Formats: sequence, structure tokens, C-alpha cells
Amino acid sequence: MNNNMEYKGYLGSVEFSEEEAVFFGKIMNIRSLISYEGKNVMELSEQFREAVDEYSSICEQQ
Repeated sequence: MNNNMEYKGYLGSVEFSEEEAVFFGKIMNIRSLISYEGKNVMELSEQFREAVDEYSSICEQQ
């Protein structure tokens, strides 16, 4: 399993919590802490892309 995802030049981590039975991660190499989670890999990937899009939008406004 690949432990990273990439979207629009941003890298995101991929981890799994057995205790909570959920995938989670954060956007890497940025100053802000932007995290995401999903019940499966597909949902995690969708949440990662949404987080990147939202972060990019906020950065453009500043």
C-alpha cells in the first residue's frame, strides 16, 4: 500500500487506525495542519482532494 497520495502538487499521508477502523492523513509540507479521514480508501482519497481544493482556495484569497 502506498503511504502517500498526490493531487495538484500536494502530498498527503495515508495511515490507518485499527482502534477506530478509519483511514486518516494530513497534507504534508505546508505550515497549516489540514487533516482528512475516510472509512475506506476511496472516501479517504475524496476527502484528501476536497481538503486540497479548500486549502488552495483559501491561499488564493490571501
